[in-house]
Amino acid sequence: MSSHTKKNISAIDLRDRDPSLPPLIAEPQNTIAVLQKYDFQFKKQFGQNFLIDLHVLGKIAASADLKEDDLCLEIGPGIGSLTQIMAERTKKVVAVEIDDRLISILNENLAAYPNVDLVHADFMSLDLAAFFKEHGLDRPVKVVANLPYYITTPIIMGLFESGVPLSMVVVMVQEEVAQRMQAKPGSKEYGALSLAVQYYAEPYLAAHVPKNCFIPRPNVGSAVIRLTRREKPPVRTANEKLMFSLIRASFGQRRKTLVNSLSGSPQLSFSKEEVTEALHDIGLDEKVRGEALDLEAFARLADRLNKKGPLFG
Repeated sequence: MSSHTKKNISAIDLRDRDPSLPPLIAEPQNTIAVLQKYDFQFKKQFGQNFLIDLHVLGKIAASADLKEDDLCLEIGPGIGSLTQIMAERTKKVVAVEIDDRLISILNENLAAYPNVDLVHADFMSLDLAAFFKEHGLDRPVKVVANLPYYITTPIIMGLFESGVPLSMVVVMVQEEVAQRMQAKPGSKEYGALSLAVQYYAEPYLAAHVPKNCFIPRPNVGSAVIRLTRREKPPVRTANEKLMFSLIRASFGQRRKTLVNSLSGSPQLSFSKEEVTEALHDIGLDEKVRGEALDLEAFARLADRLNKKGPLFG
């Protein structure tokens, strides 16, 4: 089913919970109280914007379809607003935080939740296979997070490309990035990220999030996107590395034709004649641009050019 035909996901009412549980950290007054207590100053280098809207948090929880037996991974828990909601609904949450100033805050805020495994580390520097094994993430994991926007793409692609067990990724990202992830051929948002994400997962834009849902307010609009991991890629190719190299080169300079983009790429060694011949062989015009090709077309082009010699075997 396409992302455009799915029914909207209803947010979970987070106020409908056991009154004996600790107060919701995400309540604006509670977030402000924590920040004041610790005299916390936001650091731009970590892309810190804390979510203070219960409806949006309820939308994230609903999108992730959190279950009692779920294993969850959170990247950048901040002061624990989303962590708390996941901990109350799932078996285990592994939360990775880079900012050492937040570790003591998190330990205090989440003291009532023994199923939270807090890790002080730079997620980008982790060996993901070893990390998942060390923390008992030995079956399909749900990654649920309000990601730092400046490293959204490398985090998501790193997760998919690593081969670690994932069932879905539900994340808050910059709205423009969310649109690119679900974009179709021919649209202005369509590009290398669209193809890479859609190769590994089925994207669904779950919610648009206004700037006033955060403290401090970000400079850009945000969105919640759910990426459901595919059991197998939607296309087959004999040389996956070559296919992605073609995709990256095709969108390096969008205004160029595919022939010029691929033959002029320093990462590839095909001549204009070879690219032109390959395009003709798969039924495409030599003046076509990368934005017109879907995953299947790139897979066929990669297989055709792979016959010239496996550059990425």
